[in-house]
Amino acid sequence: MVVALLAGLVLGGGGVAAAWALTGDSGTTAEGTAPADDARAACRALDGFDEKKYGTKGAQGDIALNRYSAAGTLSAAAAAGDAEYRPLAEAMRRAQNRQARVFEFDATVEKDLEKARGICADL
Repeated sequence: MVVALLAGLVLGGGGVAAAWALTGDSGTTAEGTAPADDARAACRALDGFDEKKYGTKGAQGDIALNRYSAAGTLSAAAAAGDAEYRPLAEAMRRAQNRQARVFEFDATVEKDLEKARGICADL
């Protein structure tokens, strides 16, 4: 059930990002938020994400799942508004796609998360 939920969140987030990319080219989201704000929000979500708690039962697992999902979705929104944030979105997308395939945070997933965190450190 957790796997189905994760896949739904990742696919849903990608669908939202694709919709934003196809409908908006003004450099801001529908709410008037700048892509830089979305990127910073993605980085805050990623900063609060603890992969050791991902998949655990209870509130801590729910928090980890939602922060991971939010980081991916917000980074995609930032990239849709400004290509400058595409590397962040791509690193998050690779990490989430790989994690969904192997059901763990293996070295490849960790490498992509580290890349995303490095990009965040430079924002």
